Amino acid sequence: MSETSLVLSEREQSLKNVGHVSYALHTIVAVSAVIPGIQASILLLLVAFVIDLVKKGDAAGTWQESHFGWRIRSVLWAGVLYLVTVPLWVLFVIPGWVAWCLISIWFLYRVVKGWMALNDNRAVA
Repeated sequence: MSETSLVLSEREQSLKNVGHVSYALHTIVAVSAVIPGIQASILLLLVAFVIDLVKKGDAAGTWQESHFGWRIRSVLWAGVLYLVTVPLWVLFVIPGWVAWCLISIWFLYRVVKGWMALNDNRAVA
């Protein structure tokens, strides 16, 4: 039986649904950060972050535990990188936009990598 044909328990399917919602919110924020004039609210990212923090314990000992840690680390690192590059916006608009685009592309890469692993019912590495 391949990994993609596994029948998930109700708990695992519930956690997977949470993962889909979280990855979707992360995607909206990452994509909108690169497109001028279409800025999603940071509130979407905070909602996903809080959901991941709250539900992480429910995933303990499962293959999905890695996804919660992956998303939490992604948000924390992106947040730090965005804050560190704020002075570029204040001093020079174009370097700030370039920096935030690069951070958003990195963030989007992590979201896509994680979401693909979630769809395949495997841990993200």
